[in-house]
Amino acid sequence: MFDGKTILISGGTGSFGQAFTNHILSNFDPKKIIIFSRDEMKQWEMAKNNPDPRIRFFLGDVRDRDRLSRAFSGVNYVVHAAALKIVPSAEYDPFETVKTNIIGAMNVIDIAIDRNVEKVVALSTDKACLPINLYGGTKLVSDKLFVSGNQYSRPNSTKFAVVRYGNVMGSRGSIIPLFRSQISQGFVTITDERMTRFMVTLQQGVEMVVLAFQDMQGGEMYVKKVPSMKIVDVVSAMDDTVELRVIGIRPG
Repeated sequence: MFDGKTILISGGTGSFGQAFTNHILSNFDPKKIIIFSRDEMKQWEMAKNNPDPRIRFFLGDVRDRDRLSRAFSGVNYVVHAAALKIVPSAEYDPFETVKTNIIGAMNVIDIAIDRNVEKVVALSTDKACLPINLYGGTKLVSDKLFVSGNQYSRPNSTKFAVVRYGNVMGSRGSIIPLFRSQISQGFVTITDERMTRFMVTLQQGVEMVVLAFQDMQGGEMYVKKVPSMKIVDVVSAMDDTVELRVIGIRPG
């Protein structure tokens, strides 16, 4: 279904965006993949590592409606992965998180409808289920906006769906790379021995989004059944001799 299509990935220089791009180029023949993000250095690095001429780079922010409108011209499918997602940062800067995760979501919905995009899949998080922190709260609102976007869109026009999964193992900013760097120092910091995480691999996340595009009729929220594991067990699996230092639960 991706052959000959133009696909835009907001926040496309992240771990998911790069993996999704590689998957699509390896298994399909898209016309173009547009990487829409606000970090020019990450775009430059991604272009250097993957010189495929079908990849195009577009600097911009989902907060900027005019820039989104320009970027969405001629686009068939959108993967909305752009978000502010570090939980303590959202607690310290709630206004900025709302601007990106909620206002940005509204902009994506409006412009996708205006530009006659066929399908939009928005990435979400397990933290949006009964949220106890601001990040989870903004993603819950975002999810509801994307589901409601199907009523906002006219019949047979843009279709919206949401994909929710847990922490992506090994992704940028996640615990496994952190633990790997700490183990070399002889200790690992954990917030609480009772803490757990839902885990998926990067490839599982990519395949779930592909499935959503293939299956969606509009309004779905896809939730993958994934294993939950205790953080102390993750550490033990990496090195069962390393010292554990409990530093307390983070803000949020």
